[in-house]
Amino acid sequence: MLEKVKEVLVEAINVDEDMITMEANLKDDLGIDSLAAVELSLELETAFDVRIDDEELEKLVTVADIVKLLESKQ
Repeated sequence: MLEKVKEVLVEAINVDEDMITMEANLKDDLGIDSLAAVELSLELETAFDVRIDDEELEKLVTVADIVKLLESKQ
């Protein structure tokens, strides 16, 4: 799951793959602002065939949060 999330992050928002860890903070470590977060959620929805609500998106702080959310939807 983490590997696929990494692929989406690298492709969608051009993040250096080496910076992507489970503990990485989306805003502070990866530089994802609100606009990039929306773009990322769209890419994740497509890649994982899920729906991410705005409320869920707002709660995502780390890469681990993304993985947990996606695992709960699989």
